[in-house]
Amino acid sequence: MPDSPAIQIDDVRDAARLLEGVAVRTPLIENLALNARVGGRTLVKFEGAQHTGSFKFRGAYNRLARLSPPEKAAGVVAWSSGNHAQGVACAARMLDVPATIVMPADAPAIKAANTRALGARIIPYDRLTESREEIATRLARESGATLVPSFDDPHVMAGQGSVGLEILAQAQEMNADIGQILVCCGGGGLVSGIATAVAASRPDIALYSVEPENFDDTARSLRSGVREEVAKDARSICDALLAPSPGALTFPINHALLAGGLTVSDTEVRDAMRFAFSTLKLVTEPGGAVALAALLAGKAPICAGARVVVISGANVDPDLFAEIIGGTD
Repeated sequence: MPDSPAIQIDDVRDAARLLEGVAVRTPLIENLALNARVGGRTLVKFEGAQHTGSFKFRGAYNRLARLSPPEKAAGVVAWSSGNHAQGVACAARMLDVPATIVMPADAPAIKAANTRALGARIIPYDRLTESREEIATRLARESGATLVPSFDDPHVMAGQGSVGLEILAQAQEMNADIGQILVCCGGGGLVSGIATAVAASRPDIALYSVEPENFDDTARSLRSGVREEVAKDARSICDALLAPSPGALTFPINHALLAGGLTVSDTEVRDAMRFAFSTLKLVTEPGGAVALAALLAGKAPICAGARVVVISGANVDPDLFAEIIGGTD
């Protein structure tokens, strides 16, 4: 671990206590057909069952609940392509905090609609020509609101880490000896939180980040030891995982604790979404399906124990989902 990591196990445990009775304890699912397909015991942690359809609620609530009364009155500003937006908006509604979200104009319509329905104000921007961080920082400075980053924040990271604590507890209840965990990765908040939670009691479990192949900045960074960036012309259907580089706070933890980084193609993601729907009976968004895609495509290293695959979200536009489910590529 780095000398002064952004979060430690006590932070994750404290977040889990705060979230108890507020966040959903999402299911850890075993499916016999999946076990047969990959040749070993596999458990699926389905964060699509979380409030707002993704794990992002955990970190958002853990951050907003710790604001002082004056800070709550001044509101929060976040930037997001959709899942963090909805998580912040939901937590803000629960805690009576005004929320403004800087959101790409091409974000999935369902994510934008759900964010508005939760009471947040949306400020659109062009992700190809404008900086969401600059826009959000300016809005927060002008209004006195608190910035709530989507991954590079200790309270957000600790909240996401509660997923890891649940996985360990649920696997024990199922008499499953975990050997490997595959986790989607954009900026690295979820996987760094899970890694912190798991390493404290089970450092023998191998954790891998999984990214779209054109957004493999964490995989490359893990190999080089420095934070790499994504090419400006990179594209992927995995809208939730398009961070330009690993987080300044998340990467040191991931570099210290992860066994490696895996990547998958958009075609492999589509295949995983179809499998999740037809066999697991789960709706997944593209970014939420990358860990499953890595397993189904045979990209996960051989593992002696049970594998855990984290499906991180289920917020997909109906038209895109129908196109993917009905397709063959």
